Amino acid sequence: MKRIKVLTGLCLLLCMGIVGETPKGYPEQAIRYFKEQQVVFASKAGALKAAIEKYDVKDPVTVEQAKEALKECRIAYKRISFFLEYFFVSEAYVFNTPAKYEVEEPYIEYEEPVGLQQVEALLYSHASKEELMQQADIVAETAAGLPALLYNFKATDAQVMESIQLELIRIQSLYITGYDAPSLQCGVPEAAAAMDALRHVVGVDSIRSAMSNAFDYLHDHPDFNSFDRLTFITDYAMPVQRMLSNAEATHTVRALNTTAIYGGRDAFKKETFTQGADITVDGKGDVIRNADNSAPKIGYDTALGRRLFFEKKLSGNMQRSCATCHLPEKHFTDGMPQNVSLSGGFLPRNTPSLLYATYQYAQFWDGRAKSLEEQIDVVLHSPTEMGGTDDSIVARMQMPKAKVIRALAAYIRTLTPFNSPFDHYIEGDRTAMTSQQKHGFNIFMGKARCGSCHFAPLFNGLTPPLFNRTEFEILGVPLYSDLQHPVADTDRGRIAVFPVTFYEGAFKTPTVRNAAATAPFMHHGNFSTMQQVIDFYNQGGVTPVMHQTLSSDTLGLDKGEQQALISFLEALVDGV
Repeated sequence: MKRIKVLTGLCLLLCMGIVGETPKGYPEQAIRYFKEQQVVFASKAGALKAAIEKYDVKDPVTVEQAKEALKECRIAYKRISFFLEYFFVSEAYVFNTPAKYEVEEPYIEYEEPVGLQQVEALLYSHASKEELMQQADIVAETAAGLPALLYNFKATDAQVMESIQLELIRIQSLYITGYDAPSLQCGVPEAAAAMDALRHVVGVDSIRSAMSNAFDYLHDHPDFNSFDRLTFITDYAMPVQRMLSNAEATHTVRALNTTAIYGGRDAFKKETFTQGADITVDGKGDVIRNADNSAPKIGYDTALGRRLFFEKKLSGNMQRSCATCHLPEKHFTDGMPQNVSLSGGFLPRNTPSLLYATYQYAQFWDGRAKSLEEQIDVVLHSPTEMGGTDDSIVARMQMPKAKVIRALAAYIRTLTPFNSPFDHYIEGDRTAMTSQQKHGFNIFMGKARCGSCHFAPLFNGLTPPLFNRTEFEILGVPLYSDLQHPVADTDRGRIAVFPVTFYEGAFKTPTVRNAAATAPFMHHGNFSTMQQVIDFYNQGGVTPVMHQTLSSDTLGLDKGEQQALISFLEALVDGV
């Protein structure tokens, strides 16, 4: 069932239940600024529509005019995005949703791509004028109708402050990576427009001054490929981030302790990622209470979990433990394309690292488990992996199976070291990374487009700024490493879990933390070196597959940039 989410502002307000006193302080400033900039945005949306009306796919001049109009429209949108993305989600969806079908689980519905990102995708794929006009009409009409959203609108200072905090996360993790406009490459000017908006709304002089410094840096360095993202984040964005974290805000983002995303182990709440589990853990991964708030039972601790992790009695033949495939000395992987199956032959997929596995809403490459507990239960009983049974586990361990599973999950949740050179650099040690690694970070977050799928700072598929969903991507990775003679993969991926065509060949986006030390790569371990992985992405994949989410554009990375990229990935390897 397909649908386009376009709700009226009044309906959305009723659904959100936004209530409060007469707007004052931040709400008053935000509303005034929104009104001013909405007029500009509506004008730019109209100009985009006019440019597309003149568009002729065979006339390069009209194509470039349409692209320029789109760029100006996008920049104008970013001046009001902090407000729309927070208070009017459906309208923001119309303007800036990803240019791909988004599946809404568990209802197996999908959301059709619409808006400015879709216009970009159509322009760069030489689409028909009719397709572009359909999108331009939606954008222009919705932009013109935005003032109606303010009818009877009320908000609090804390809500507006949170909208500002979330926009800063978007700036750091989405806008400067080109996530919104990968082909236009106008992410830095868009980030500047967003930062400019924030400094006009925030009411604290010290914060506004820090935001002005950040805006100036963005404004003065607009080129996408040469922009120094690491300097911007550490010297300009993070000071603002620290100031905003101390401000009174609503804090509705369940995954974050604060909105300081570059806060290492303290930034994210592990208990948010325990779907399907009846426990809660603290920041170190230790169980602190049951779901009913009763005291945790004895044994639900990380020490027991660590002992069980190396216990071969958990397997049916008493020859295999969790550590057989997840070796601590190999960053909790096994170094094999696929490990050996207990039933003969090999397992169908590569063994992923357990480091940072807790920071996902889905486990396994196809995301079929919703929690670590569910994943552990599946593996323990799998005839190809551990081959255990309820009876064998209980008899050999002299404890309930549930206790075994919870203890193992508690231990795995501690595997979040945040002890890489990159982490030390972010924490203030400016000698922790080499100049080559710093250059590689800028390539990763910019020209190579890695950061638009492996989102900082976890570098996995948790999508900022809410970090409330795990991304699945369709890359079209070939079955073997030969890119000149690619053989189509036979693994159908997530479609086996959710039978939706948009999941054909889709796999979870894993973290690339420690990737430099955990070869081979990809879901079937077909690439034995990082250079092979980069070659695959650098040429835009090999053969397009249905609903592929990987851009087929070549990245144009030269040998020096590729080596810098590898060096940065080495800076994401945790120390002992």
